[in-house]
Amino acid sequence: MLRRLLLNASDSPRARHFTENSRMARPLVSRFIAGDSLEAALPVVRELVQDRYVSLDHLGEFTTDDSIVRDAVTLYTDVLDKLADDGIADRVELSVKLSSLGSALTRDAFPATLAAAQEICAAADAAGTCVTVDMEGAGTTDLTLSVVRELRRDFPKTGLVLQAHLRRTESDCREIANSGTRVRLCKGAYQHPADAVYSTREEVRESFRRCLSILVSSDTYPMVATHDPRLIDFAAGLAARTKCGRGDFEYQMFYGIRPAEQVRLAAEGAKVRVYVPFGTEWYPYFMRRLAEHPSNLFFLLRGEGPA
Repeated sequence: MLRRLLLNASDSPRARHFTENSRMARPLVSRFIAGDSLEAALPVVRELVQDRYVSLDHLGEFTTDDSIVRDAVTLYTDVLDKLADDGIADRVELSVKLSSLGSALTRDAFPATLAAAQEICAAADAAGTCVTVDMEGAGTTDLTLSVVRELRRDFPKTGLVLQAHLRRTESDCREIANSGTRVRLCKGAYQHPADAVYSTREEVRESFRRCLSILVSSDTYPMVATHDPRLIDFAAGLAARTKCGRGDFEYQMFYGIRPAEQVRLAAEGAKVRVYVPFGTEWYPYFMRRLAEHPSNLFFLLRGEGPA
């Protein structure tokens, strides 16, 4: 119930205004967000790549203005230039939401959204890295899969995200199993119609296990995006049983969540990538992280630090 309330609040202008202007929220926001600007986020990225990898995300979604789409493309190319100048582009991929590239602007947004994504992918390729296209909320799955399919024609390293809480995801995994795609498998934090998703945590875990088993047994490159100890252990055991080497998959975790576990896995030789968001449009992302870890809400309301 609390999770659904928090997800509903992510779309509430009143809740957004309150949270963005609350001093109590800042400790938690700074836990999950690397900074308001690239300049603020870069020191975090430089530190993380000493022993891990990074997926860098400029926050912003559901853009409704063509000029903002153009600004997003320019920002991402600037990010890639700075990463290349620092010599760390090969350890930092970009995570890109299609809704930040205008996928919600019109009914037929596919050509313009694809063109913007192609421009970012071309810049990433020139810098020596690649892009993973994020999956978003209800009604976006087929569009996202179609865009990624087109992107991979010229940029085969382009990755996609699949959400285990969706009932359709097991079928999607089977469909792309022999495509060689980089696939970030996560539980999922966006709202969908009730009949489209699994309703309990254990059902989602079981779906995650089934989907990951399909990916590991195929020629995809699985990116295991979870903080759940049971699923981390399952992934390690599955890799051992299938003789999937440490270079054949990676773990992914959010910036600010279980950092000690990230360090432990990396120290043991696993490839670990940290999802690092930055930017001023942090509110929807922040609310989804609270929805995943509702205990943090009580610390926020008491004005204390994060859990």
